[in-house]
Amino acid sequence: MIDHDSAYTGLVDIDAADQWAFGTSFDDPLAGVDTRLADGIDGADLASYCLMLGDDALIVAQRLTQWLTRAPELEEEVALANIGLDLLGQARLLLARAAAADPDVVPTLPEGSPIPAEDALAFFRGEPQFVNVRLAELDNGDFAVTITRLLVFATYRLALLQRLRGSRDPVLAAVAAKGVKEVTYQRDYAARWLITLACGTAESRRRVEAALGVVWPYVGELFIGHPVETRLAAVGAGVDPADLRAEFDAVMRQVFHAAELLVPPSTSGGRSGRDGMHTGAMGPLLTEMQSVAREHPLGQW
Repeated sequence: MIDHDSAYTGLVDIDAADQWAFGTSFDDPLAGVDTRLADGIDGADLASYCLMLGDDALIVAQRLTQWLTRAPELEEEVALANIGLDLLGQARLLLARAAAADPDVVPTLPEGSPIPAEDALAFFRGEPQFVNVRLAELDNGDFAVTITRLLVFATYRLALLQRLRGSRDPVLAAVAAKGVKEVTYQRDYAARWLITLACGTAESRRRVEAALGVVWPYVGELFIGHPVETRLAAVGAGVDPADLRAEFDAVMRQVFHAAELLVPPSTSGGRSGRDGMHTGAMGPLLTEMQSVAREHPLGQW
């Protein structure tokens, strides 16, 4: 049963069926949640980790919302928008958790600005301060590119969230517990579409094969552990991404077998979004996403 005075009460109980991963009509997304750090968890590391996971979700959500009025069918437009909203909800909580763990990560805003910490992190950081994987920021391309990117991202994130349910940080554990349900749908949605496109017409298959050429070079980066990820995994708060690769590859083999596709080799490259190094697509994305907030930093919505 949901407590309507605080929709986030369920966040402190990972066994509750009424957990929320987001809320859009509450001033503080972590109201009523114990945000104290567990023994052995460094606040700066936890904040950095939450920014990584939050930025991943935020940037993919931004890309998906760009399909509004552009999707091939109304049903798919609604589906992509709902997936984007789920990820946006995860991003909001994760960015709020980052700010609670280490307030120093929050950008300084003009005096009197009513913008909450999670919004400040979303709209007032520059490109080098974003630590999302580069896969998240790639241009949408055609529908096949978006579906391929979503399949890769959701498969990776589902494996991550499944393990993160056991995090010693209760907020991370709760976000993961709710997020597993959401991302399971996202992965299955993308897998069904990939198989449909690959086994459809000659043109749809050509587009899927072209999409793999765009997306797959960024797969290897997902499984390279950043020092923050490694340290938090060691204290039971985070997950080492290298531990996710076997599950990811197993799922991909199943989907690609059904789609009659070969799994392409992945490359890691030397650049990493976790280090603030991004593709040329990131700057225009942030310009669009942040324009209104930066134009009106004292605005109240």
